[in-house]
Amino acid sequence: MTILPAIDLKGGVCVRLRQGRADDVTTYNDDPASQARDWRAQGGRELHVVDLDGAFAGTPRHAEVIGSIIKAFGGPVEVGGGLRTPEALAAVLEAGAARAIIGSAALENPEFITRAVEQYGERIAVGIDARDGFVQTHGWVKTTAVKATELAKAMAAIGVKTIIYTDTATDGMLGGPNLAQMAAICDAAPECSITASGGVSSPRDVSNLIALARPNLRAAIVGKALYDGRTTLAEMNAAAGC
Repeated sequence: MTILPAIDLKGGVCVRLRQGRADDVTTYNDDPASQARDWRAQGGRELHVVDLDGAFAGTPRHAEVIGSIIKAFGGPVEVGGGLRTPEALAAVLEAGAARAIIGSAALENPEFITRAVEQYGERIAVGIDARDGFVQTHGWVKTTAVKATELAKAMAAIGVKTIIYTDTATDGMLGGPNLAQMAAICDAAPECSITASGGVSSPRDVSNLIALARPNLRAAIVGKALYDGRTTLAEMNAAAGC
């Protein structure tokens, strides 16, 4: 399993939100490029970046900062947040992102996903964010009546190869991932590589994910636990077998 440290951007700095709430924010580093270099030095193989302002506004807000992060990290970087137009998608991929993560548009504009996959192939990832198994959109502000497993099946049918599943109830809470829902997502889209996000905060959590024995569960994203010093990237990598 690959462990991806996270950089969430809000107002040009590195932050973490509790359960995706914009009014419950902690700032950790005012130099995102420096943070990217630090994660690389600590053993980061890949990096997960989200433009939170872009996710809430519906259009990217950190293009220059993201470009500096990609350059500083020097390895594969996946980027999401507000990528809802062909222009926004092209910009982040041309900036050097290994994968562009499409979130809300996956539910609201499946034709956009289809065209994106046709053009960029495996460089397109879909982020499915859900609470109690139901998809949330627009920076987790809107909860829909669509089941996350059904959206995962639909994305697999379109040809998406990577799904990043975030359980928003556990995100930033340091209580461990929603293992049952993670297994369900893996089973719903066996053709896709699945990345776990939300609540992954200890080596034990990584071991529990591996114990699900889902061969398509490829990676896990870790954020707040690393920033708070509750664990280290080296410890998480060791649990993941890296």
